[in-house]
Amino acid sequence: MAAEDVARAVVRAESTEEIPEIEAGGRPVDKSINASPTLPRSLLRLSLSPWRDGRRPESKTVGHHCLPFLPKKPASNPRRPAVEDRSRPAAAVEGGSQRGGSSVVGGLWTGLRYLAGVAGGWREKWMVMGTAGSKLEKALGDQFPEGERYFGLENFGNTCYCNSVLQALYFCVPFREQLLEYYANNKNLGETDENLLICLADLFTQISSQKKKTGVISPKRFVQRVKKQNEYFRGYMHQDAHEFLNFLLNELVEILEKESSAAKGSPGTSSPSEKITNATCHPLANGVYKEPLVTWVHTSFQGILTNETRCLQCETVTARDETFFDLSLDIEPNSSITSCLKNFSSTETLNAEDKFFCDKCCSLQEAQKRMKIKKPPHVLVIHLKRFKYIEQLGRNKKLSYRVVFPMELKLNNTVDDADSEYSLFAVVVHVGSGTNHGHYVSLVKSHNHWLFFDDEHVEMIDESTVQTFFGSAQESAGNTDHGYILFYESLDGRS
Repeated sequence: MAAEDVARAVVRAESTEEIPEIEAGGRPVDKSINASPTLPRSLLRLSLSPWRDGRRPESKTVGHHCLPFLPKKPASNPRRPAVEDRSRPAAAVEGGSQRGGSSVVGGLWTGLRYLAGVAGGWREKWMVMGTAGSKLEKALGDQFPEGERYFGLENFGNTCYCNSVLQALYFCVPFREQLLEYYANNKNLGETDENLLICLADLFTQISSQKKKTGVISPKRFVQRVKKQNEYFRGYMHQDAHEFLNFLLNELVEILEKESSAAKGSPGTSSPSEKITNATCHPLANGVYKEPLVTWVHTSFQGILTNETRCLQCETVTARDETFFDLSLDIEPNSSITSCLKNFSSTETLNAEDKFFCDKCCSLQEAQKRMKIKKPPHVLVIHLKRFKYIEQLGRNKKLSYRVVFPMELKLNNTVDDADSEYSLFAVVVHVGSGTNHGHYVSLVKSHNHWLFFDDEHVEMIDESTVQTFFGSAQESAGNTDHGYILFYESLDGRS
């Protein structure tokens, strides 16, 4: 590294005031809002060689004592640091930034911002996003959608799985509008009976009501509630975005059902076993059935699958309906969403040990089974099964297969109504080669513009960039950024 580069990285200071304590995530414990703009020289010297050699400095207080050399301006392309950097566990940066899924330099950049914020009277909390935000506004110019807001979300230690899903849901406009309306009618409930729905509605309201068009919002209240509600999401471990989405939608439904029951003067009826998971709930056949409450979450995301089984002995067809919030599809190398959906609805023969018990024959019989979509949802969420258990390895493996997902999708051979058409508006992307580490980002289409959301970072991208997240044509390819959850919105309005 050139001498002038090192010189830029060393901050000269005359004051000997102490640096404030730093919380997890690099945030300072701001004991004095009028902190001195200068920091002790002894704590601001920089040791660059460990980072240059790819080794972690011996000091555990990275954010305190080791301020890295940083570029003069952020890169113009979507920030995609090396996987090994983004997948560092939170413990690896103890005392510094706990920003899960970011690069080492990215985490230290956050720490530097916080230190500079305290030293300068906390005037520039988000220097990076301020620059990126102004770039985004400049890029959109007069085309910036009226009333729209593009805000990044602060990461609280491996919460990128949460942030990426929240961005996709925020730009699911019908869902967002229902949440905003709910909050307007129930915002006082949060003072006495806080729940996940109130916290989410509050977060979306904060974003939509910002005076600035771009910036960063802290989802701290929502994240804390998620961790309180479900121990699975506590700590700083890497979590699965699809599992979080399922958890969130089911929790919202349960809260709405309980509120509806309370309003009618009857106890809540939801139980964990009744929650909608991946197409495994609410049978509509076989006996007397009480119609479940249809909430606005159902209106947006719920579809109905029909599982048809035809006995090959008596030709009797048995149909069983199941509701779903998302479709989980098996994937193959060099395939497409259309082919995956075709395989999903292909006919399967049940024989040998898998024979079907026919009620008419009163015995086990060979049969043919087929799954199809009876009622497609307004918002079709498709989960690609990129993580598969490999028996020979004794562990899960990420499938980096190239799976093409089109901008416009027709549900041919999958639904009764072959004219169902959908448009892609969001993609949650998993970055990394492993199953227990990595990073999540999201791609969102808003008012005919595609945006890239990486926690606090937001920028505009070309539509052609979305194709880079299809996956790898070859197993050994270096690309590890793969589409994981796809969000399609119905175009016909008849769902």
